Amino acid sequence: MTATAKIALITGANKGIGYQAARRLGAQGVVVLLGARDPARGEAAAKTLREEGADAHAVPLDVTDAAGVAAAARYVDERYGRLDILVNNAGINVEWPAGAPSELTREALWATLETNVAGLVEVTNALLPLIRRSPAGRIVNVSSEMGLPAWLDGSEMPAMTAYSVSKAAVNMLTVLYANELRGTAVKVNACSPGFVATDINWGVGERTAEEGAEIEVRLATLGADGPTGRFLNDAGTVAW
Repeated sequence: MTATAKIALITGANKGIGYQAARRLGAQGVVVLLGARDPARGEAAAKTLREEGADAHAVPLDVTDAAGVAAAARYVDERYGRLDILVNNAGINVEWPAGAPSELTREALWATLETNVAGLVEVTNALLPLIRRSPAGRIVNVSSEMGLPAWLDGSEMPAMTAYSVSKAAVNMLTVLYANELRGTAVKVNACSPGFVATDINWGVGERTAEEGAEIEVRLATLGADGPTGRFLNDAGTVAW
């Protein structure tokens, strides 16, 4: 690692969009820390990226495990002393095929919110002191248009109630964090990778993980004149 190399941590990075974001950032010279619930899979993914020339390392990280999140934050602090980029990429969807709101169970709702919302807050709050030490901190929250009421209104998309509710919360958290951090060097944005074929939809998406990762990387590497508190996709800024 060079003294000027940026440090990035990506949750859910051992596969799919998170892995491809790590690959792209690693190719740009960023030190990439691959957060993964399964340490063996995380290490295998990091090893592959190292073989491609990236400075990549696996970090055991289950966003629903508060003790594990705290341990990951200590690891980053002790090894690097700061964090320049946090990509909150980990997420789940327990409703596939999609179900109507009247079919949603308490268990499905809480499981989704625990990972997609509470996990994001846990990770962000644990790492925020390290991000504040960065000369240009960037937080990227991976969301979806399905969390935008205006987009869903009249949409022919089948309902995924728990997922949509969780992403609406992610969008609101993005604005709240951005407002808290205005006047600092930290920028916080949400993004949509699009309908990507991943495990979250049993591989039926229309886009590749490589395509989906593009917007994550773009926001992770925003310049000083870039936006904060916004929702973006490949086409640009989307109205909340």
